[in-house]
Amino acid sequence: MKIYGDSNSGNCLKAKWVCDHLALPYSWIEVDTKGGGSRTPEFLKLNPFGQVPTVDFEDGRTLAQSNAIIRYLARDSDLAPKNAFAAAKMDAWLFWEQNSHEPYVAVCRFHMVYLGKPASALDPNLVRRGYVALDQLERALGQSRFLVGESFSLADVALLAYTRLAHEGGFDLVRHGAVRRWIAESEAFLKLAPAR
Repeated sequence: MKIYGDSNSGNCLKAKWVCDHLALPYSWIEVDTKGGGSRTPEFLKLNPFGQVPTVDFEDGRTLAQSNAIIRYLARDSDLAPKNAFAAAKMDAWLFWEQNSHEPYVAVCRFHMVYLGKPASALDPNLVRRGYVALDQLERALGQSRFLVGESFSLADVALLAYTRLAHEGGFDLVRHGAVRRWIAESEAFLKLAPAR
């Protein structure tokens, strides 16, 4: 299995973390997304959307979209609840991450890290919506250890990717104690060095 990804992308790291946690063998192919690496004719044959991560399986099948990838890779593992309702709750967080968290928290980070903008130049609506998402996480994590109860799941993988780097997008988590606790526990679970 080959994972085509940008190691600065939280979406790409989700797939790496799941493979590492589950000891799934893979080769990491670094893609220079800023330099157009995901827009080459060769890459577009793998993924016509021109996005990373993209997984190329040994049998020639390919799969894109980070949450679809991790859902497939971990389908029979401890990262995916066996209980149907708990699995649906996990999926709800995966959808929420892509629709209500990533477009704000990750986009603010993109503007600061990739485009070099200062926090003062960020779109105030993006920042506001990012804090709305972080506040939602705080409420949820104030009620349970992880996002789907007491067990770490793919929901935690998906939300950890950009939440642990929220400070790089200008977000201050000082009032998000439950989120900070969850970040530390999730990083420890996945054996990640703490985000700086």
